[in-house]
This record gives sequence, structure tokens and C-alpha cells, in this order.
Amino acid sequence: MAEEDYGTFVDWNQMGDLAKSDGPTKIDCKDLKEFKLMARQGYWAKNHKLRAQVYQQLIKAIPCRTVTPDAEVYRDIIGNAATKKPSSHIPLPEFVDGSPVPRYCLTAEAVASAHRIINCLAGQFPDISYCPSLPAVTSLLLHFSVDEAQCFEHISRMLACNEPGKRLLDQTFLAYESSCMTFGDLANKYCTAAHKLIVATAQDVLEVYSDWQRWVLGDLPFSHVVRVLDVYLVEGFKILYRVAIALLRFYRKHKVGAQGSQQQQQQQQQQQDSGKVKADIQAFVKGIAATITPDKLLEKAFSIRLFSRKEITLLQLTNEKSLQQKGITVKQKRRNVQLALNPDTFSSEIVSAKEMRDIWSWIPERFALCQPQLLFTTSTHGCSLNRFYSHCEGHEPTLLLIRTTDRDVCGAFLSTDWDERKRGGNALSFFGTGECFVFKMKPEMERYEWVVIRHPELASSIKAQSQEETASSDGPKSDNNSLLLPEKPAGDLSPFLSARHFNLNSKNTSMFMAGNFDSIIVGGGDGNALYIDSELNHGRTERCTTFDNPPLCAESFQISLLEVWGFEDTMAT
Repeated sequence: MAEEDYGTFVDWNQMGDLAKSDGPTKIDCKDLKEFKLMARQGYWAKNHKLRAQVYQQLIKAIPCRTVTPDAEVYRDIIGNAATKKPSSHIPLPEFVDGSPVPRYCLTAEAVASAHRIINCLAGQFPDISYCPSLPAVTSLLLHFSVDEAQCFEHISRMLACNEPGKRLLDQTFLAYESSCMTFGDLANKYCTAAHKLIVATAQDVLEVYSDWQRWVLGDLPFSHVVRVLDVYLVEGFKILYRVAIALLRFYRKHKVGAQGSQQQQQQQQQQQDSGKVKADIQAFVKGIAATITPDKLLEKAFSIRLFSRKEITLLQLTNEKSLQQKGITVKQKRRNVQLALNPDTFSSEIVSAKEMRDIWSWIPERFALCQPQLLFTTSTHGCSLNRFYSHCEGHEPTLLLIRTTDRDVCGAFLSTDWDERKRGGNALSFFGTGECFVFKMKPEMERYEWVVIRHPELASSIKAQSQEETASSDGPKSDNNSLLLPEKPAGDLSPFLSARHFNLNSKNTSMFMAGNFDSIIVGGGDGNALYIDSELNHGRTERCTTFDNPPLCAESFQISLLEVWGFEDTMAT
């Protein structure tokens, strides 16, 4: 087949260096690991024909439903229309949510061809209800297709993929919205500085993150997105998260560099309309070629040590379940998540509304949709551990806030119902998940997450395991130095970051929270991040292995006030 056959829809004047045909002309590789390495290194990136042939090979290997429309179906449907000049005035289906077909390096006629292909796909896949990435993917594959029918077949296979655990394109609003929440969770954990910038500048963080897929599939220049596509077709959806997080990191670096002085940064970081922040990120991504090469972008993306595809899938499913419980399954007017914390009605004796909002930006996205609900406060309910338990049991997760007599403020986000402590009987038993974290408010706000998030090498593999072994605690009032780590039946805990999914090298790295009749503990292993006595009067804080935190305030402290906040789901129907 002649090389120009793969360039039918391409405006070669727009292709730049990609119009050349350098490098290897064929690939003889069947090993997936080797193929992955070749994709990441851009082995076929300099030869348009070879890239087109590789794409065809990869897409044909996608496991699909038995009845998947192919090129012949397209030709039968279009019929004589294929000889007519297609029109870009044909409106795109509603499920693309207004996303246009990116021109990239296509001819004007090719953009019209993309419109026709997408409308034909809409007829063949009536179950698609929301797929804003489809125009970009159609445009990209059209660059490497012999004709419209081949492009139609390739996208049909991607839409009909039925390989367990593999995602290529979100096709419902529920899947898309939960992926936005998942991206927010990942940005919160792996892109802390940039996430902090977005929290400081945008009124609604989730609104900004709702564009994350469009940054990659739509806004990136062709030279960059086509390298992403190389890896995406080999490795799947996870690469989109990696690249989007890398873009967010570069954006933050760009903003900090542009703002210069600290005074300018403070002026720039005043909260503004989320639409303006979205437009600013979009402009940065569209112009990224001026400062960042495709190789540099991918290098940054693969330097981010994300969890496995399985863990990300579990988080996605958890976020989907959260949205379903709130009745959010179809597109609707977006509720400003940050307004969940109303400064006019929020009242705490320990933190201000602004400080609580900052803490709120750290919690998993599925809970950020909820309003804070005061469950327990020593100023009203007294200094009793029994009353603490009675007011907090039945609530998951909870937020613990402590103010000391020295006016230091610290606390913890606790993922699991305190009722779980009863599984260990009278023994002080650790429970909870890796979504727990501890924090301090002064001199600067600082969060300390599960150590495995920052050091994934501590979990050698994702593997179910028993937690029946014991680990020691240094709690000052603990009569029993062996704290049990009881096995948790599957499904009892939030699946995301549950220690049972990790083959941990040390049990000390998964000691999240514990409680019995005479104390509560947060964080364990070579010390406790927080230890509080039964009178909720005295406490202790030390470095612990689970969170790898410094002392959160004076190592031995007296409690002036303690509050526990729950998460009230005001959107549930």
C-alpha cells in the first residue's frame, strides 16, 4: 500500500517534522513489554506510514464484543453518500457535549469526514450517552486512516472493547464525572503544590478538573498528543491520568515563574471565577510546544509513581458508587462543590471557614461533595471517650480537630467508622485505610499522608493478604504493646487504599487508627502520630512509620478543645 494512502486526510503543510519519513520502516515485535518500551521511546514516531500500521495492529488486537461494526458496515450505511462531499455543518451528537472536532493537521474536508463518522457511530452505539473525547480521538485516528470506513472500524473497536478492567473511552456521564473526581484525588496526592494553587485560585476545584481529559485529547498540540496516543493504545486509560498530572505540574511551574515575586503571587492567587482558571490552563496547554517537547512531557508523566491500574479502577468505581448514591448519573447543572462549606453557616471553635475549606481540599473528591456536620465537641459533650464513641459511631469518614492549651491546632482525616474498633474485642486493634492522613495548621498548614503514597516501593505488589500479624505501639497508656491488625472481610472498607490490596514490606506502614476504652491512636509504628487519653485531656504526638510525620505540635500536650466532624450528604435523594 502506498504511503500517501495513509495521508488522505492530512494537510502535510501543517505536519512540520512529522511529514518526514525517517527511522525504522517496520516492526517485528510480539512481546508486550518490549512494545510498551518502544511506544514510550517513540520508536515509530518519525515514520507516518509505520505509525499508521502500528495503530492498525494495536486496534485490531483489542478484544471486542462479538458484534462490532466494521468498515463494511460503514460503507453499507453511508452508501452513495461516500461519493458526495461531506459537510462539517452536520451537527455532532449531543453526547459530545459541545466538544468540537480538533483540526490538528487535517484538511478542512477531513473535519467534515470526522463529523460523518461520529454521526454514524452514534447510530451504531445507541448506548453512548456522554463521550466528549470522541471528536478528538476520531480526528487523531483519521490522520492515520486509509479512508473513513477504516477510521470508523478502529473507533468502533475502541468503543466495543470488552477486556476486563480495560478502559479506552468513557461513554456515560457517570463514568466521565467519576473520572474527573478520580483525577482530583490523584492530583491531590501526586501533584500537591499544583492542587494547592488551583484551590487558592479557583472557586470550584472540581469544575476546573472537569476539563482534565480535554487538556490531553483536544488542547495538546498534535506533535504532543500523537506521542500520547502511541502509548495510550498500548497501555490504556492510565496514561491519560499521567499526562494530565504532568500538565498540571508544568502549569504550576509556569504560573510560579510568571508571577515572580511573593507579592505578585499573592495578588495572582486571589480566588477568581473557575471558568477563567480553566481558560488559563487551556491556553497554557495549547501553547506548550513553545517550552516543552513531547519527550519532556512523557518523561515527566512517567516519572510520577502512580498506583497500579487496579487501584485506580477501584477508586473510579468508588467514585461512581458515590455519584449513584447522590442520584448524579446524567449531566446536570454543576453544583459548586466549594459552596458545600458555607462560610455564613459554618461554625467551629477551632478553625475558621477558610481553614476548613483548605482542609476540605485535601479529602477524597467523593466526600468533598458533602457538607461538614459537627458530631462531637468537648465544649458541649464533655471530656469522655465513651461519649466520643457514641457520637461518632455510624459515621464514616470523620475529621478530628484538636486545639491545645498552647493554641496549636492539628488533626486527622479518618476513613473508617470508629465502630470498627470492636472487631478486635478488648485489644487495641488498628483499622482504617490509606486514605487516612494527619495534619497540622501552624506555623504552616501541612498534611502527612500514608507513607506508601510517597514511597510505593514499600508495597512490593498488589496482592490480597491477611493482617493477623501483630505490630507494636508506643502509646503511653497502652498496657498491651501488641496491637492486633485483624483481617477485614472484602467489601467492609472503602476499596481504595485498603491495606489488603498491598503486599506491604512492614505492618508498621499500615497502622492507621485504633481505639479502646482508655485511648485512641492515629498512626503507628515506632511511635504514634496522635495518642489521646480516655479523658480527652492529655495527648502525645510523635513521628510514626505509617505517616512518616514529624510531631504535629508539642510532643506532650494538653487538649483545650476537641471536635469531630462528619460528612453530611445533602445531595442524596
